Amino acid sequence: MNGGLRRVLAGREAPVAGALLVVLAVTTAVNPRFLSDQGRFDLLVAIAITGLMAVGQTFVLVMRHVDLSVGSVLGLSAFMAGSAVRGDTGGPLVLALLVGVVVGVLAGLVNGALVAFLRLPALVVTLGTLYVFQGVQALLTGGTRINADQLPSSVVGFGVTGFLGVPWLMWVCLLAAALGGVFLRTRRSGRDLYAVGSNPPAAELVGIPVARRTLLAYMVSGACAGGAGVLFLARFGGVDSNAGIGYELPVVAACVVGGVNIFGGSGTVLGALLGAMLLKTMGVSLSALSVPEFWQQAINGLLLLVAITADRVVLLRRERAARVEAARHRREQADAEPAPPAAGAESPGHEGATTTEVVR
Repeated sequence: MNGGLRRVLAGREAPVAGALLVVLAVTTAVNPRFLSDQGRFDLLVAIAITGLMAVGQTFVLVMRHVDLSVGSVLGLSAFMAGSAVRGDTGGPLVLALLVGVVVGVLAGLVNGALVAFLRLPALVVTLGTLYVFQGVQALLTGGTRINADQLPSSVVGFGVTGFLGVPWLMWVCLLAAALGGVFLRTRRSGRDLYAVGSNPPAAELVGIPVARRTLLAYMVSGACAGGAGVLFLARFGGVDSNAGIGYELPVVAACVVGGVNIFGGSGTVLGALLGAMLLKTMGVSLSALSVPEFWQQAINGLLLLVAITADRVVLLRRERAARVEAARHRREQADAEPAPPAAGAESPGHEGATTTEVVR
């Protein structure tokens, strides 16, 4: 087995991919229509929205932060994008995407500024902005709904068509995942996010601009949530004041199940996307097998607990191994040092020296 394959199999993504294949195989064996052309298309559409938000959430989690406002950002972005293109003449799909992403970036900028400059806990900040953004959305909608007949055909068609058998929504998700993965692996700014998550005080000492990196992470998370709002608008052909409610926890769960460490410092966009695929596929599979929704939620919660426990166990093992290695290194250094000369022994270079007594 070569080194590259060994690294792939040793990564956290491998068991998630294996579990996904098992779920697909078992469900297909029980229900052969599960992966029919239409069934596969519907499954990928369901994955796309959560997967896109999981891509952005990865940027935040690797810094040891969290963004619980993504569901509210999705709903607000969906409504703003729909408002920008609805009407008799309507607007192009590109305008809807632009508006959605801009709204998401601005929301992420608010979250990032509160966390980076005021040094407030990310959990508290994003929980607060979750309700603030929901309130703004409810105020703007005023209890009304944007329906499919008010949207241009380019937006509605975007949610029900695809290319090469893959929905356009999923292509957007895959493109964002590819860009995000390359950025985190190859760009210095991306690697800085891992450094901050591994040891924030040390990151500041070595000169990493922690505040700027925090703003970047939350703006990326907001942009992905805003883009997901446009996908939501296209998929459901409309939006109301309840759009986006309840998305935040499945997004965080998808990232953690996919190997993104909730304690920061490790994880990949690929793993987060696989986690979203696994959780969504399990949900659709259990529904296809007529399993009650309560058990679906219980299984998702169990997977989340297992993933967090696994991350903690791995972290403790690494810390223990580091302590053992440090102790071994100290012993080797002690063994390599020469022993001090015995008391009364002559110093080197003074052999045969005589003492001259001076008599006055």
